[in-house]
Amino acid sequence: MKNIAINLTVLILAILVFKSCSKDDGKENNVVDSSDIPSIKSAITNGDWHISYYFDSDKEETSDYVDYIFTFQENGTLGATDGNTSLSGAWSITTSDNSNDDTSTSDVDFNILFSSPEIFEELSDDWDIKSYSNNQIELMDISGGNGGTDLLTFSKN
Repeated sequence: MKNIAINLTVLILAILVFKSCSKDDGKENNVVDSSDIPSIKSAITNGDWHISYYFDSDKEETSDYVDYIFTFQENGTLGATDGNTSLSGAWSITTSDNSNDDTSTSDVDFNILFSSPEIFEELSDDWDIKSYSNNQIELMDISGGNGGTDLLTFSKN
């Protein structure tokens, strides 16, 4: 009888945990496709963000951006400020058919463009979206030249 009560308790807890997960919170470890674009845009334009992780091909460079707050506006402008210096850039989300993909789904890119300074030009790229939620977006880019992998994560403040 005691084992039945324990098993029932575990089952109820498992159901509550799975039921508390929301489909609206984003996608992790799933293929991001064009149907996700409105959700991604809604998340990224809502609030201030910071870079919580940046790995550039061969080394982590998160500390270069630790003081900056990023804002993504609905009109495609991107702002970054450390309280003293304000920088302007652009962002967009696009789809492109990539013939290198193993699937027939479109490739969703998170595009960032800063024309200066050089440290922010490093962020300028058409990033693949690995995962997203209302509080975090993980991006990845495989460099064409040396084949190195860059990783960039924005987290909501």
